[in-house]
Amino acid sequence: MIVKKSEAMTSNRSYISKKFKPHVSILEWKSYEWQLKNSIRNIEDFESFMGIQFAPKERKALNKTIEKFPLSITPYYASLIDPENYDDDPIFKQAFPNPAELKVSNYDMRDPLHEDKDSPVKGITHRYPDRVLFLISNCCAMYCRHCTRKRKVGDPDHVPSREQIMTGLDYIRQHKEIRDVLLSGGDALMLPDNFLDWILTELNNIPHIEVIRIGTRTPVVLPYRITDELVEMLKRHHPLWLNTHFNHPRELSPSARAALRKLANAGIPLGNQSVLLSGVNDCPQIMKKLNQKLVQNRVRPYYLFQCDLSEGLNHFRTSIGKGIEIMESLIGHTSGFAVPTFVIDAPGGGGKIPIMPNYIISWSNNKTVLRNYEGVITTYQEPDDYKSVTCDRNCVKCKLQLNLKKDEKGSIGIEKLLADGDKTISLVPKGNARLDRRKGHNGKAS
Repeated sequence: MIVKKSEAMTSNRSYISKKFKPHVSILEWKSYEWQLKNSIRNIEDFESFMGIQFAPKERKALNKTIEKFPLSITPYYASLIDPENYDDDPIFKQAFPNPAELKVSNYDMRDPLHEDKDSPVKGITHRYPDRVLFLISNCCAMYCRHCTRKRKVGDPDHVPSREQIMTGLDYIRQHKEIRDVLLSGGDALMLPDNFLDWILTELNNIPHIEVIRIGTRTPVVLPYRITDELVEMLKRHHPLWLNTHFNHPRELSPSARAALRKLANAGIPLGNQSVLLSGVNDCPQIMKKLNQKLVQNRVRPYYLFQCDLSEGLNHFRTSIGKGIEIMESLIGHTSGFAVPTFVIDAPGGGGKIPIMPNYIISWSNNKTVLRNYEGVITTYQEPDDYKSVTCDRNCVKCKLQLNLKKDEKGSIGIEKLLADGDKTISLVPKGNARLDRRKGHNGKAS
């Protein structure tokens, strides 16, 4: 790349390049509407903003990339990029297109998590027994280059209508096993305040809904969206939880911290979901600093995701071993509440699978051998007289006295094999050759 000197960037890069938009006031800069209206959507505007110039061949490759995966960066987020070393900048890598996105491997998928296949009605993904993902917006403040939903974000064919959202609400009303609803998209906070207020009110009026969660990246890429008016509206809908998406310590700017402070002061529990990204945060020290800065700002690290198998993300993916190495550098080396759970969101819709270092070395009938973060090996003595409570899932007669109703749902998966009241002894995958051999010509077991 041919790099020119940064022009008219302030020392703290707190507002836009005058060459890009002259005479911008600080009030305009801090208006989220202004930020969205002036989002950087083409290579030329980015060059003007940064005071750089790409070589013609490179500009051609970049334009070809955004024909498939559009470009949209808020001026605020772009202002966090170091113009003197943008090639290696973690903000730049998350926001700016890379021709490597067009390299699709044999195992890349448009919908790797099978969210569409687990969708009983449009906009609802019902994968887990007691909770649903409710996609209420297809808009984001910025197009993140590592997005797992590149197939939907910004696509006019995926804009949820009011009728679609009402259909989703009806599905939730009809399924009383649902107690937890996650609002996402796109970004749920990209909806107008009054429309989001209506959705939250409808959900709060459903008796079996116990908690609502919002997934958003606006505190990271558009912190000015966290207005006093928005926060006052959200306060009316407790219990409400909010998960955001910081991937690097540099993203925790003064403006981002101010947005988090507003939300935390409103009594909204905050969590964070990071994605492990090659060249961005695949470093134990970076991840430790990120998680420590998050808890300093009252945000609990929730998940560290292995990068999904979505199209265009191959250059971002790391080995699983890198994630394990990072977890080894966190567990025991910093506060427990500063340690996220490292997970793989299983391809094919299998859900989140925790991947953690192994701390159990061995065990016998009365002892478990463990190791700690330092490598110290120790033993835990099992109790001699423990008698396990046999559970037949009949909670009404249970002596533990929680006064529960009988569990009507039963158990599934490994829980089913462990349940005392279930006679299942094995879970057999479909297409098992041994069982196929047992079948006679009439299709019955022989």
